[in-house]
Amino acid sequence: MAPAETLAEALPSMALATKAIHADDCFSAHRAIAPAMHVAVTYRYARSPDNLIPQENKDPNAPFDSHVYARYDAPNSSRFETVLSQLLGGGILTYATGLAAFHAIMVLLNPKRVFLSDGYHGVHAIIEVMSKLTGVQKLPLDQLDERLGPGDIVHIETPLNPTGEARDLAYYSAKAHTAGAYLTVDSTLAPPPLQDPLQFGADLVLHSGTKYIGGHSDMMCGILVVRLERVAQGWLDTLYSERMVLGSVMGSLEGWLGLRSLRTLELRVKRQSGTAERLVAWLNEELQNEESPVGRVMDRVRHASLQKEDVGWLQRQMPGGYGPVFAIWAKNADLAKRLPTKMVIFQHATSLGDVESLIEWRAMSDSSCDPCLLRVSCGVEDVEDLKRDFWRACEALL
Repeated sequence: MAPAETLAEALPSMALATKAIHADDCFSAHRAIAPAMHVAVTYRYARSPDNLIPQENKDPNAPFDSHVYARYDAPNSSRFETVLSQLLGGGILTYATGLAAFHAIMVLLNPKRVFLSDGYHGVHAIIEVMSKLTGVQKLPLDQLDERLGPGDIVHIETPLNPTGEARDLAYYSAKAHTAGAYLTVDSTLAPPPLQDPLQFGADLVLHSGTKYIGGHSDMMCGILVVRLERVAQGWLDTLYSERMVLGSVMGSLEGWLGLRSLRTLELRVKRQSGTAERLVAWLNEELQNEESPVGRVMDRVRHASLQKEDVGWLQRQMPGGYGPVFAIWAKNADLAKRLPTKMVIFQHATSLGDVESLIEWRAMSDSSCDPCLLRVSCGVEDVEDLKRDFWRACEALL
């Protein structure tokens, strides 16, 4: 049996961590263990006229790594997609950013209505841009029963940005598909091994790969995961053709960085998730103590781990742990503004999912947010150091 066939046979039984390292072992004909970074934009056709086939440029020496032009696909991003397909369980296409991936959803499905909650403000902005072209309406989830119809999109972000609270995907899947609508899920805040939206009926899953999948504050990327039944209906082929026209491919450097990041995805995410759960529990306990500096500065904390009333469906949906992002509210906007400036380990910056722990006074980048709200993204530092950082910063404000 050829090596590629042996690997294909073995992959389904491999664990996530093993797939992340070995799913692309046979992608390249080269024997190098670490992937090379390819910066070429265009690729030579066969030298013999007998081997020239229109619209194709298959290299017999590298059947998995054959390309024509980098706006179509390229070695690093294609290899990145090969590994992602094993980790995310559907048809995969990568994009320059997460918002480019959401834009691709809107172009593919061309809905009349999109139903969603607050969530990431960039998604709302994309819908508003598209409304100028197509007239698409943006509606809240509490209008599903009255207005949801065939061809509409129910877009669920879970866990929700910026609070880290979860939403019941099985519930919204039933609502969408009963009405003939589509369920799209933004799972950026819960990458593998935390959550698999395809198991709960998602037609398309979106990840901003800039966050946990990249994980090192050094790349931008968007990812779409297409349900296999939808792949069979031609969705992945259409997305590929439309990406080629829109020019929203990710760069070669980003593809190479993405591969590097996938190797440690499970290690990073499990640690970050566990750290967030422990930190949230500690903060929530400190909030009950009026003498604690934390309790004197902070008003409340929100995270999926605190959704005690939802424990049944939540444990089924997120068996690998809760997301590493949560939100805190300071007692007033001035405290919220000043708190990040007193922290040593937590970096005051936007974004999330990186190895560094981040905190953001959310008003800096989202004008719709409560000015008392801060978003926290746990990195891979020691959780006791993070607790001390919060304690020290709160003390400094008093």
